[in-house]
Amino acid sequence: MEEQIFNIIVHGGNARGFAYEALEACRKGEYEKVDELLKQSKDEMVLAHNTQTELVQKDVRGESVEISLLMIHAQDQLMTTMSEQTLIEQMIIMQKEINELREK
Repeated sequence: MEEQIFNIIVHGGNARGFAYEALEACRKGEYEKVDELLKQSKDEMVLAHNTQTELVQKDVRGESVEISLLMIHAQDQLMTTMSEQTLIEQMIIMQKEINELREK
């Protein structure tokens, strides 16, 4: 169980890091790098979300799922990262528009 919790934390953290790296790359106009980093972010999120889904399904089946502070932390990190990913994707669109305006 702890291994699954740490998988959520690690992959969620990786997803967040790649998303912020993509935003920074966009500010520098490195658009190919942006696409690569966003893909890595989404791939990491899939791994984290799959682990979360396993735990939810286990709970639904009535199997024991220990609710701990660490589990709550993992869930909090995952949900925050999901929100940040969505926001960063919109910020990247805006940054591209800003970059285009600066070039004119």
